[in-house]
Amino acid sequence: MRDGTDFVELARIWRGPLVESVHRGTVVVADFEGRLVGSWGDAGLMTFPRSSLKPFQAMALVESGAADAFGLSDEYIAMACASHDAEPFQTGLVGNWLGRLGLTEEALVCGPALPRREDDMATAFAQGGPRRLYHNCSGKHCGFLTVAKHLGAGLDYARPDHPAQKLYLDILSDYLGRDATKLPVGRDGCGLPTLALPMRDLSRAAARLGLGYSGNAARRAAAKRVLGAMTAYPDHLSGLDSPTARIVRATGGRVAVKGGAEGFVMAVVPDRGLGITIKIADGAARAKYGVLARTLGHFGVLPTAEAEALVESVNGQITDSTGAVVGGTEIVFETPVPTSETKATLGFWLGGVKEAFF
Repeated sequence: MRDGTDFVELARIWRGPLVESVHRGTVVVADFEGRLVGSWGDAGLMTFPRSSLKPFQAMALVESGAADAFGLSDEYIAMACASHDAEPFQTGLVGNWLGRLGLTEEALVCGPALPRREDDMATAFAQGGPRRLYHNCSGKHCGFLTVAKHLGAGLDYARPDHPAQKLYLDILSDYLGRDATKLPVGRDGCGLPTLALPMRDLSRAAARLGLGYSGNAARRAAAKRVLGAMTAYPDHLSGLDSPTARIVRATGGRVAVKGGAEGFVMAVVPDRGLGITIKIADGAARAKYGVLARTLGHFGVLPTAEAEALVESVNGQITDSTGAVVGGTEIVFETPVPTSETKATLGFWLGGVKEAFF
């Protein structure tokens, strides 16, 4: 990131009658050739997509034959893409997965963590406290372990030169249309290498993922299976009835969604051949799914009314300690303009919406 000119205003946080905070960011929509279908902010913004890259990592699990070799259903493929809340059904899958590998959770590179939801956290403390199993990336790490075992490589899969990492980078390079090994590398919160890349490039890769774009037949099949798992089991990707799951269900599975840390989210729209990436500049997550829902309406993936209902569904309310609603999130990015005559009130005009009378 360079300066504020990279970003546009995307959302406002209201408390009572006043705007308390503003979220700026970048939205990039591209097709499989990399043509910009829409761009708000700097499409060339170099940033870390973080967990939004997990679908490409999960492709190695399928393409290598490791998933079938260990009898992994699509629920496990979804968990390989997940940044999960460590709900019981999720940790149960991860525990079973490790058992199939003949390993314990100590084989996971990610550190011990706690579940995200209060009831599950209380249960975790009652059963001994933090565990690697609870880490939100434990499914991804099981994926890398599975590829490592299937390839007969060592279990030190965090090494940049490990065969499992090399296969992932080869897949990502194919979909990016550039050599991923030349991209800037940082270290993710789970201990694995993480790449920085231009948002435009990842939007193109997302569009290609939706189309199964590759000269490699096994890779095309892997792309189809990974996306199928993500849309068939959207609760696995984050948590039960999460914004991710709501968007997938609202679109009838026509959109696959994968969030990343620090305000990032990627969406794949196969039937439109589009890839969408969104970055909230300050790293807050609370506005990104509302921005995505608005984007889906802007490009006709959902009818405007359905998209706006989805915006409200995925935007979190601002509450006080008693649970009373005291504010909310307003998505200001591309506010829909009415296309038929309406009775314009003072509030309507002060809200900054222009009537399309002509």
